[in-house]
Amino acid sequence: MIRKRIKKLRKKVPDTVVEKAVSIASPKPEEAMSLENVPQITNETIAEHREDVLGGARKYIYPLAHSKHRIIIITAALLALTVIAFLAYAWAGLYRFYHHNSFLYRVTQVVPFPIARVDGSFVNYENYLFELRRQIHYYEEQQGDAFNDFSAVEDREQLAEFRRQALTRVVNYAYVKQLADQNGIKVSGKEVDERIAQVREQNRLGTNDKVFADVLRDFWGWSIADFKRSLKEQILIEKTNAKLDTEATQKAEAALVQLKAGADFAEIAKQISQDPASAPAGGDYGFQITRGNPNIPPQAMTILFKLHPGQISGIVNTGKSLEILKVEKIENEAITARHIVFPLKDIQVYIDELKAKQPPKAYVKL
Repeated sequence: MIRKRIKKLRKKVPDTVVEKAVSIASPKPEEAMSLENVPQITNETIAEHREDVLGGARKYIYPLAHSKHRIIIITAALLALTVIAFLAYAWAGLYRFYHHNSFLYRVTQVVPFPIARVDGSFVNYENYLFELRRQIHYYEEQQGDAFNDFSAVEDREQLAEFRRQALTRVVNYAYVKQLADQNGIKVSGKEVDERIAQVREQNRLGTNDKVFADVLRDFWGWSIADFKRSLKEQILIEKTNAKLDTEATQKAEAALVQLKAGADFAEIAKQISQDPASAPAGGDYGFQITRGNPNIPPQAMTILFKLHPGQISGIVNTGKSLEILKVEKIENEAITARHIVFPLKDIQVYIDELKAKQPPKAYVKL
């Protein structure tokens, strides 16, 4: 049956095609001989053949590994050059040209470039720019001044003065932190929030959070976090000053003992209060106090509106003085009150004493 079909195919397909197919299917003699030359792999020769294969591959692997090594070296070198160039640019901008742009300010927030040294501790350049930039922002946005290389001579002179003031403030604050550490004085986040609440209650920072944030941004270029940072520094200065001025503290404590023993508030105010405006009147403020009154420190304002008529406060640190308060009467949300005042020494007195013993070293010449 099969033979009959093959005969039929031979009739239909040309002989040349059949011969070609047969030739492909059947190896030629020389090809058959070449297969005989292929080495046979046995258990005894497998190690030898494996080495031959690996040896052929190594000539490709070794150059590749060498190339990877070179790539790593070149990449590391380029990275090092980039870092060096970046640091050189930052150094020149900060220490040679005294730039205060936003980019360099962000750099100083990451890299702790020093601007001064106080008793072995470095004062970060970022602290200086924080102070300088808020002053520049205020005068540029609110006063229309320009502080750059193309500004008027008087503006450049003003900028130089701002730089000196900013450097002095951050160096002085470094001494305040030393004094605070020596006396175990700290400021908590709760104290900062309470002070903000005091000021907000008196409508001194806007009526809502948005207005508050807008005021900070427009006037100082600050965020709320920046404001809290500055306020924390101010509270630390106030607490340290009150701790160090033992004379004012002792006077205030002695007066409070007398008042608690029943002494007349007005008479004590006349005798020992050191406020020349109110002491002769027995400590009377001389005007009715409302919550928005800008003449009353926020710390005192908060206490006054918590007291009842006839009630006396404890010792209140207003930042510039220690005070004892008394509410006389309250009518239509306005308070009539008295106070006994003990001014605090300027914190600069204690800073200068430290400076004389441990002079600061500045890394810029402003």
